[in-house]
Amino acid sequence: MTELDQTILRILIDDGRRSFADIARELGVSRVHVRDRVQKLITDGVIEKFTLIVNPEKIGSTVSAFFDVQVDPQGIEAVAEDLARQPEVRSLYIMSDMTSLHIHTLTDDDKALEDFVHRNLFSRKHIVKVNCKTLLSRIKNRRGGPRI
Repeated sequence: MTELDQTILRILIDDGRRSFADIARELGVSRVHVRDRVQKLITDGVIEKFTLIVNPEKIGSTVSAFFDVQVDPQGIEAVAEDLARQPEVRSLYIMSDMTSLHIHTLTDDDKALEDFVHRNLFSRKHIVKVNCKTLLSRIKNRRGGPRI
């Protein structure tokens, strides 16, 4: 990946709607060159997807919770796959100890969070332990960049 590619990525991470023409003017290259570089980044799998970021509070999802869930090793993949299908789950990771899931959820209120927990965690076979923390305030949050 060239320095130009990295600069184009930084611009698109900041604003994925920037036009090729705007980027080209900023970088002093042609619009076609920027288009070709972006297409190559897509083809090479560097850019996986263009998307948008929504403020959860503006759509009524005011409770952001982070779970660390300990799971029996024989059930971790099935539990992870099922939880990943739940609409409240925004991100889910199997951690390196192969018995832990790290989960981020968004719900409309505390009652909806409690319903999620009872429906999906407390009643599930293979789950050994659940630790939950809710978000008090956002200081820094990821806006684009490498997938984590």
